[in-house]
Amino acid sequence: MASDTGESVGRVRNRRGFLLVAAHTLWLWLLLTPAAAIARGQVQPAAAATVGLVAFALFYLALVAVPVADLAVRPALHHAGLAAFALLGVGLAVVYGGGPEGWLVLLMYVAAAGAVGFVRVAWGFGWVGGSVAAVVAIGVGHGLPAGDTAQTALITVLAGTLTLAFSRTARLVEELRRTQRELARTAVQQERLRFARDLHDLLGHTLSLVVVKAEVVRRIAPTDPHQAAAEAADIERIGRTALSEVREAVTGYRERSFGRELDSVRTALADVGISVTVRETNHPLGVEADDAFGWALREGVTNVLRHSRASRCEIEVVADARESVLTIRDDGVGGRPQPGNGLRGLSERLEQAGGELHVAPVRGGGMLLTARVPHSPAGRWTR
Repeated sequence: MASDTGESVGRVRNRRGFLLVAAHTLWLWLLLTPAAAIARGQVQPAAAATVGLVAFALFYLALVAVPVADLAVRPALHHAGLAAFALLGVGLAVVYGGGPEGWLVLLMYVAAAGAVGFVRVAWGFGWVGGSVAAVVAIGVGHGLPAGDTAQTALITVLAGTLTLAFSRTARLVEELRRTQRELARTAVQQERLRFARDLHDLLGHTLSLVVVKAEVVRRIAPTDPHQAAAEAADIERIGRTALSEVREAVTGYRERSFGRELDSVRTALADVGISVTVRETNHPLGVEADDAFGWALREGVTNVLRHSRASRCEIEVVADARESVLTIRDDGVGGRPQPGNGLRGLSERLEQAGGELHVAPVRGGGMLLTARVPHSPAGRWTR
């Protein structure tokens, strides 16, 4: 998919480049003057001058087409072509520059070809400067009027510098377009990653809760059918809620409320016989902390339900003017935490909010999850 897009963009760029090269032929009208002198018999030998002038024009268009149409030509070969083109232009100017109809104008095309062909601006300026120096040297060598030589030198300077500016602008525009395409591709990848992470966080917790409650139903069904039916109804409610949340995740419009998650995990932990202690400060959570802590609470309690075999879980939220801190501590089996998809995705969420996640075993048994999010002045009240 990405390669097809790149090939399509390349074809469009090449087609646009060839149109520019075709339009560039209009600039060759200045060569009509020496061509007319050849036709009038003012230049001898006429055959050599004609072949040289035609070769010069075709050589110029070929060299311009390489950068403009983005042709696959090695830089070394292109630079060698520029050197040969410059020798041809200087040779024609030296041989015929003393005659009528000013062949010095050919060096203007030499300056322009180098200006559009060199990627490094310093090399382009050096090339233009060399072309201007050649104009002055040949004009003085042939004893041409100082005014004519100065005029041609000025035209060469203007043509070279304007071509340099145009080429630099075109390259910057192309680089900007390339950057925009890369940013768009990266944005798509990030959105896919966010969607995968959201689905894992949503379904991982919910399915774990469904499994736990299903085990409760299986255990108490023979002795307490009414309680088992109530638990089964709760499983149905959880399933419907999960379906709604998945639909919201697909559309990309959902809001994770820390308060709602806190009520949910209290119920889930109590249903499996884990004692829950919750401590909160009165300071409100900002919008970043409210969203991130909702996911942290969901992931942390999911791990308690799955792996801890704990009997007690403590949840504490501390918020002040500088930061908000969520801690989840249990008295389970502890051990070294394994950074799976859930913890990795949670770490990414907290990093996006400017915070951090730390998970470590507690001395004496159990695990401690700590999530920190710095205070944002634009945060809103959530509780």
